[in-house]
Amino acid sequence: MDLNAIRKRLGQLQTTNNRTSSLWKPQPGKTQIRIVPYEFNKDNPFIELFFHYNLNNRSYLSPISFGRPDPIEEFAQKLKGSGNKEDYQLSKKLEAKMRTFAPVIVRGEESQGVKFWGFGKTVYQELLSIIADPDYGDITDAVNGRDVVVEFISAEESGASFPKTNIRVKPNQTPISDDPAVLEKVKTSQKDITEIYQEQSYEDLTGILNEWLNPGDETTEEEPAKDSVSTSELENKKVSNTTEAFDELFNS
Repeated sequence: MDLNAIRKRLGQLQTTNNRTSSLWKPQPGKTQIRIVPYEFNKDNPFIELFFHYNLNNRSYLSPISFGRPDPIEEFAQKLKGSGNKEDYQLSKKLEAKMRTFAPVIVRGEESQGVKFWGFGKTVYQELLSIIADPDYGDITDAVNGRDVVVEFISAEESGASFPKTNIRVKPNQTPISDDPAVLEKVKTSQKDITEIYQEQSYEDLTGILNEWLNPGDETTEEEPAKDSVSTSELENKKVSNTTEAFDELFNS
């Protein structure tokens, strides 16, 4: 047996289990939650992370989330500047996309502690607009904050090609909880987001990009990826100038 491969797979499964237990995803219907202060940045509960989606059937946290260089992003920008339409389209698939996370407790499930809710640009902008409104202010305040009702509508229910998320901030100001046990959970059950989404090295990301550009090696499927690419697209990913651009960036 290849023990290194076994250890690698075990680590991947453990990371996936840790991630699943630490994330909250809204289910169809309405759920009431409370965004709570983030223990690792008490000035801002919103954590902006950038991800590369659908690379070898996985998603990867981009180092640009922390202001560090990212070979996949560098390659995407190189393609975007080539002047070739197909290269530009490929660059849009490769470049990192932002997803925002906030620590929350789910009403009725407070005993499970703090989880992270991940959402897209539309929900993020709406939350920021509400907080910027002086009639609402800091909805995450531990004493005078407000709960949020999240309504999740599946694509099948909405008749659209993608699900929809609506939010409504409750009008009443309330504390996070009057239960000391819940308040203790909020303080002690939070994780640093980097424990859930782990950054890989520049060298590892270069290898991941090279593997994606040259499919054929066995890959590990860990989680669904966004914007799935068909087999024919995978076979034709090497549009003009991509090999030259890759070599120029990483092999010169």
